Amino acid sequence: MPISLQSRLPRTYRIVKVRKETAMVTSMTFDCSLGAKPGQFVMLWVPGVDEVPMSVAYDDGKNLRITFFAVGDTTKTLATMKKGDLVGLRGPFGTFYEWEPKQRLALVAGGYGASPMYFVAKEASAQGCAIDAIVGARSKDHLLYLDEFKGLPNTTLHVATDDGSQGHKGYNVDVLKQLLATGERPNQVFACGPERMLVAVSEVTAEAKIPSQLSLERYMKCGYGLCGNCTVDPLGIRLCVEGPVVKNETARKIAEFGKYHRDDLGKKQAF
Repeated sequence: MPISLQSRLPRTYRIVKVRKETAMVTSMTFDCSLGAKPGQFVMLWVPGVDEVPMSVAYDDGKNLRITFFAVGDTTKTLATMKKGDLVGLRGPFGTFYEWEPKQRLALVAGGYGASPMYFVAKEASAQGCAIDAIVGARSKDHLLYLDEFKGLPNTTLHVATDDGSQGHKGYNVDVLKQLLATGERPNQVFACGPERMLVAVSEVTAEAKIPSQLSLERYMKCGYGLCGNCTVDPLGIRLCVEGPVVKNETARKIAEFGKYHRDDLGKKQAF
């Protein structure tokens, strides 16, 4: 679908709520709706600094929320901003997760991938889907959106931490394997998180012959397929247009999947 010119240009919106999730992760709510769907992203502009892509944690038709890790200049500056400050937004861009009403879905979330997975769960549970939300992190101090998942109907929350400080000791993909071993096969598996986690989900679901959709993160500059910086080898698809959410059969054809990505200059960087 063509992106309208208005969506390609940033407009400023006010921050209406700031919530500190962890020491390094912040959520911000804006006084706007861009009509985003679960899995899509927006380009967020901090005036005088830079513009970066951000996954949407929810867009309920009135407000839009993002959750981000303060790791670069732009996000570190954004983390210092307060209620009432203005930020530029444009979009939404990219593909989104797709399901049918009343399906059984397993959602695998790693790190701040919990926010777009919450958006999926919020929308899908309202359509009668049965949700298994599997949230993982390094430790309990890095877990996100647990209370939000617990508050959703038709949703069962599973937690995994690398160090065992909460829930299953190990990876969230281990929990997915355990669920599949019980015979409770979901209709689909959705995943968002570190790429090595996505590779593991890809392998598990391919072996089990369960359809899955994965959100692949790449360095995106324009958001609507012009610059080509998020093109992946060897398919040549642009993940800001034909992604970020791709079906597993597509992900498994991407040679760089789980191996490397390209930086802002287009140079290969190993995972």
